Amino acid sequence: MTASSDASSADAPLSALGDLSAAGVSVWLDDLSRSRIRTGDLQRLIDTRDVVGVTTNPSIFDAALADGAAYADQLDQLAAAGASAAEAVRQLTTVDVAEAAELLRPIYEQSNGVDGRVSIEVDPFLAHDTEATLTQARDLWREIARPNLMVKIPGTEEGLPAIADATAAGISVNVTLIFGVDRYREVINAYLTGLERAHADGIDISSIHSVASFFVSRVDVEVNKRLDALGVSHDEGLHNTAALANARAAYQAFTDSLDTERWRTLAQRGGNPQRPLWASTGVKDPELPDTTYVTGLVAEHTVNTMPEKTLEATFDHGVIGPERIPDQVEAAVEQLDRLAAVGIDLHDVTTVLEAEGVTKFTDAWTHLLETVDTAVKERR
Repeated sequence: MTASSDASSADAPLSALGDLSAAGVSVWLDDLSRSRIRTGDLQRLIDTRDVVGVTTNPSIFDAALADGAAYADQLDQLAAAGASAAEAVRQLTTVDVAEAAELLRPIYEQSNGVDGRVSIEVDPFLAHDTEATLTQARDLWREIARPNLMVKIPGTEEGLPAIADATAAGISVNVTLIFGVDRYREVINAYLTGLERAHADGIDISSIHSVASFFVSRVDVEVNKRLDALGVSHDEGLHNTAALANARAAYQAFTDSLDTERWRTLAQRGGNPQRPLWASTGVKDPELPDTTYVTGLVAEHTVNTMPEKTLEATFDHGVIGPERIPDQVEAAVEQLDRLAAVGIDLHDVTTVLEAEGVTKFTDAWTHLLETVDTAVKERR
């Protein structure tokens, strides 16, 4: 049960967001900025929108730091101290995450560590460097020093051993940039391996939590493009179906992983399941309902992290029907088979999307460094 469903159990849900929480879906906000924290806006969303967690990424921080006013005092201090752009970015972002973690700590405590989480990402330029990723994950965990922190590590091939190593060290990890079910199974294995190693080293694994961020909307964008190139008519009913089908297949992989002796052994030792987190849930195609990737992915033990626009759309007019992902898996597999039959290679789609995802985050990180570098130099 999520913290929000605990908090609202005495009252009937007042919106689709409340319905989501009651169905076992944790509502997280995919956005963070200092002004959002300090103006009370994040607390407002916690109080009125069932928000029980926050995720960030380089693009989000880049947008937040464009608001120079909120960061002016700290930028002045960093400039006076002679901080480099990289050092400044590290200190600016860790302050935001630490403050958000304090704000969410009551939810963390009420939910026994399940929710009340705030994520911060390792430098995306390290996505293909296992050792450097692990080193930075350890550094962020130590510097922010909040029990409800999650360190985001990309689910790239090189990220997999870093995920296992970080988990083994007792770090709660948000695995990001997962697009394909096969890679997701590897992510699950990395997490379980980390739990096994942590237990063997005498670490209380009940304190370790993890989510696996499975990206949704970008799959439809890429598959739609390929369907158009293949000359497949929209009348075939294949456009805008791949993302939900792919995510539902991923949820089946999650439930399969829990029905094993390996997991049962870890659960008896206090292990927590690595919940699927639906990311990239903002709709890209204006022809689709703007709540598609929320209302179509309802199942217990999941997280849906939403940009504010999607959060508000769901609150305003979202409808959470009786359908749950376990009831939709068979149809999802059939839809994926139909896509394959017309020439959609989903493995290639997700491989391309992973590479593009890393590039988008490195581009945002580069722009963030440039923005901060300019701001610091102007103050010297």
